[in-house]
Amino acid sequence: MNYQIITDSCSDLPLELVDQYNLDIVHFTIRIGDEDIVDDMGENFDKEAFFQRLKEGETASTSQVNVHSYLEKFKYYIEKEIPVLYLAFSSALSGSFNSAVQAKKMLEEEYGEVDIDIIDTKGASLGQGILVYEASQKQKEGFTKEELMDWVEKNKLHYHSWVTVDDIKHLQRGGRISSTAATVGSLLHVKPILIMNTEGKLVPAAKVRGRKKSINYLIDQTVSHLTDPEDHSIFIGHVGVPDEAKAIRDKILERVSPKEVVVSSYGPTVAAHTGFGSIAVFSYGDTRSD
Repeated sequence: MNYQIITDSCSDLPLELVDQYNLDIVHFTIRIGDEDIVDDMGENFDKEAFFQRLKEGETASTSQVNVHSYLEKFKYYIEKEIPVLYLAFSSALSGSFNSAVQAKKMLEEEYGEVDIDIIDTKGASLGQGILVYEASQKQKEGFTKEELMDWVEKNKLHYHSWVTVDDIKHLQRGGRISSTAATVGSLLHVKPILIMNTEGKLVPAAKVRGRKKSINYLIDQTVSHLTDPEDHSIFIGHVGVPDEAKAIRDKILERVSPKEVVVSSYGPTVAAHTGFGSIAVFSYGDTRSD
């Protein structure tokens, strides 16, 4: 049976992959200055200009997708009698997952039983995107929706996110660390390393002195946790630093031979929280731990 995979713009997938796998997208909205920007994954706004504003010290805020947006999205497929599998941004980072669940309950009151399934990916940015991408490949291979749901649930905690933030003071401006911690960290050139834990929260894993060491840390941790790299992709994400991302790709390829390596920028929703210069490696490996 045909079914539709839906994800959201926090997956940060390149548009060509969205189109190639016929994915439908739920869009987040970002506010920067006095502007509201729809995160359309780079289709109609200038990502680089947005990144530059972050570099210059502006902060952006994000809001969860509301129930009405999910009602509209899901109703379209109900009326066409197309089953839906929604692979959602981590519920530990946004209330959007709960909005989707609430929308489904409301539709069940209106239509009775609806063929809509919602899975919390416990991922963000290309950590969510790589799971959606490989799930979409399974769909093309012929997996039924039930088979794919089972595969996603069994594998989602095998997807790792190793993230570094270049400007620790951006975390302070966004209210995520204290001004004292930011000042001390900046003076010591500390680059925090963040990971996605088993709950789908982005949490500190290490502190490294200097940009070069932080990037090498991402590479070392990625490689050491890989399993069956020849069967899986590696995604590298960045905010405004494509040359560094490509250099990471080259260093990884010197050590392992994954199925492919995809380099892409974050979208504005995730970049708003990490700031300019953030870089991350996303991969499939041993089971995620805290």
